[in-house]
Amino acid sequence: MNPIKKYLKPIGTVLWEKWVEFNFDWVKITTSGMISPLLYMIALGWGLCSTKSVSDRPYIDFLIPGIIALTTMNTSFSAVSTPLCVQKQFEHSFDQLVISPTPIPSYIIGQMLGGSIRGMYGGVLILLISIPFGASMKINLAFFLVMLLNGLSFAALGVAVAILARLHSDVGRFTTYAILPMTFLCNTFFPLDQVPKFIKVLISILPLTHASGSLRAIAYGEPASIVSILILAAYAVVFMFVAMSVMSRREIL
Repeated sequence: MNPIKKYLKPIGTVLWEKWVEFNFDWVKITTSGMISPLLYMIALGWGLCSTKSVSDRPYIDFLIPGIIALTTMNTSFSAVSTPLCVQKQFEHSFDQLVISPTPIPSYIIGQMLGGSIRGMYGGVLILLISIPFGASMKINLAFFLVMLLNGLSFAALGVAVAILARLHSDVGRFTTYAILPMTFLCNTFFPLDQVPKFIKVLISILPLTHASGSLRAIAYGEPASIVSILILAAYAVVFMFVAMSVMSRREIL
């Protein structure tokens, strides 16, 4: 087989699997993915929009990019970690994949792309439902690039977490300990100006902080932060190699 085709075919197979999964349950996936962001916009957007502003802009303009960032994070992570954990724990189909000649990098890249596309789908839904809330945003290709990189990072993290999880509940615990704090702290619902300095330094290195900050800057009509884009790309690469490492270790075992 052509070496290029050997590595590209598994990526296409994984993407097809994600499409079949989405096509089968797209109504449930769409509605469930909109519930939390919509509640955030109703409770915080309508509740605070008329009384609060951030940097002389309506709070809703600050809020929506943050919600898009956390939606792409949560959706990309769960779209990969949950099905993969089920395949490993209950269907036992993951072990057959490990011992097959499928190239590990191709499989992981396919999962990353599939999870990120699902995350971008969730982000686009938020853009659409934000229209009635009166948010003023400027959208360009850089906006979608940030969404893509954010999704790639957390989809790769989802692969690593699912493989390392001994029980299905371990994925939920990781979400509680890592994903949930980032949801609320990483420049999503409030600016970091008043956060204590030592906590601000810690938060500022997390990927979601760069994603929400970059999306907000672009939405405000400012140039995209090249540094944040590079940091998100670096996170995607690092998490990909972490996933490859843990998957290779499972293959050896």
